[in-house]
Amino acid sequence: MSTPQTERTRYSDSELVEFKELILDKIRVAREELNALASSLSNPNLNGTDDTAGTYKTLEDGSATLEKESINQLAARQKKFIEQLEAALVRIETKSYGVCKVTGKLIPKERLRAVPHTTMSMEAKLKQ
Repeated sequence: MSTPQTERTRYSDSELVEFKELILDKIRVAREELNALASSLSNPNLNGTDDTAGTYKTLEDGSATLEKESINQLAARQKKFIEQLEAALVRIETKSYGVCKVTGKLIPKERLRAVPHTTMSMEAKLKQ
């Protein structure tokens, strides 16, 4: 008699490999996006406004500062996302990936595919 998925204590090695590939792909994409953000921070005058008339200089300085802060926030979020994905890889290696840290039950595959770095089932998340 096989046990239903909800009673299993962990995902199989082949399932973990599938999740690992998904996470590695997400890390690759996230690093590309982070590099693009870093590049836009190091090349702020790509839009060609460096020779605009002095009348608008103050407005442009404020706008450029706001844009730089926004890009910095996006970069910080992207770094955190990458760290969370890397932590998920560690959980895969220790075979604890996909187990809710609150309930101890397996997190459904659908949730892990949508949010591969999650550590909580929807049941636990909704109780927060």
